[in-house]
Amino acid sequence: MMIRKQFLTSAAIWLASLALLISPSRGQELPESVEVDENKRGWNLAFPTLGGKQFWTDHRWWHGWRVQYNGTLDHWRLIDPNGVRRAWGGRKAMLDELDAVIQRSPSQIKIEEVVILAHGLFRTKESMSPIVDEWEKTHGSQPSYRSDASEPVSERPQKIFVPVSYASTRESINDHAEAFRELVENLPGEPRVSFVGHSLGNIVFRRAIGEWQTAGDPHHVLMRLNRAVMLGPPNQGSAFAASLSRLGVFETLTGASGMHLGPAWDKLQSSLGTPPCPFAIVIGDISGSYLSNPLLEGRSDGIVTVEEAQLEGAAETKTFPVLHSFLMSDPEIIKATLSFLDGRSL
Repeated sequence: MMIRKQFLTSAAIWLASLALLISPSRGQELPESVEVDENKRGWNLAFPTLGGKQFWTDHRWWHGWRVQYNGTLDHWRLIDPNGVRRAWGGRKAMLDELDAVIQRSPSQIKIEEVVILAHGLFRTKESMSPIVDEWEKTHGSQPSYRSDASEPVSERPQKIFVPVSYASTRESINDHAEAFRELVENLPGEPRVSFVGHSLGNIVFRRAIGEWQTAGDPHHVLMRLNRAVMLGPPNQGSAFAASLSRLGVFETLTGASGMHLGPAWDKLQSSLGTPPCPFAIVIGDISGSYLSNPLLEGRSDGIVTVEEAQLEGAAETKTFPVLHSFLMSDPEIIKATLSFLDGRSL
């Protein structure tokens, strides 16, 4: 009964995602526009947003504030920790607005470690929230950021969980990785950085690592990487994506990122790095279940095979009888993930 419920929920998620993709105007908080000047600031009414769903990519994070970009509309915006849009316009203008926020509050929470959580294809940062919720139950709640940034909330060093948004179906993996690197390089202070990714999010992480390793790492991020957990990572590409790519609609729905996981994998994989820190791989295995994917050979979670998830150098690899879409919300997997992040085993 539980597996049947998970399957129906997963199907509903995919159908909802496809509906959003086919109707891109839904969920947009800004009107359509032509190119925006880098320094332009639009007239703004402080307006609650959805925080970045499907079409927005985080480029900066500062104590809950985010600078985001929408490639579909060519818009940048600044949203506060409560998800309220405080400014919109060009890239430089939004970075200047964020700098003004920082200047108003130079002393904020002291961050010792940031755990970046990256969702998968079609998903949003909220899909990673169960991991944050469980961590709060066992370690105490996340800091309560103030949207006015007028006073420091705590002087005690904190371990902060930051789920990031990126337009998974709208840009290429290279674009996602570039935004990821910008966000990590500009985190407050120079904290240790850990990572939890689901599916495509892991490939974005590995692409960012590859760029730091080949193009340079002026902010010494690689030295600050602490631990990483990969949930259902298509580390060897995706045979399922390759099969679906034969359908003409696949690229329309998944964008360049989906194609890179399938037919364009050979071109991408040489640019991917391996985490230079302890990392674990969690894989779903629903072998023998009536939910098994007939398009895949061998054990799999319905989307990614156990073989495809492998990556040389992993400290641990563990399978769970869980569908791909629910790896980041399964209670046992969450406990294993947090255990590894805390320096223990899965």
